[in-house]
Amino acid sequence: MRAVSMRHTVVPSAEREAFHRQATASRAHYSSSGCRYWLYQEDGLPGAYVEFFEAPDKETLQRAQRAAGPAATTTSRLYIEVELT
Repeated sequence: MRAVSMRHTVVPSAEREAFHRQATASRAHYSSSGCRYWLYQEDGLPGAYVEFFEAPDKETLQRAQRAAGPAATTTSRLYIEVELT
């Protein structure tokens, strides 16, 4: 059962370059952990981002988040795929 987590972040313009570097590192980390990572910016509001973290199951995502550090587990919510019949 797939799991996804998302985190909303607003980044001041002076910090966006560093944030993009961190997002690149996050993508590499989650990819190496068997997960996927996406970063979206709100259209019309530069600096307002939403990050998505996806894994094939809850345990894989939680393991990757723990390895990413405390910010990953305290600022994002975990959602489990609902099987529709």
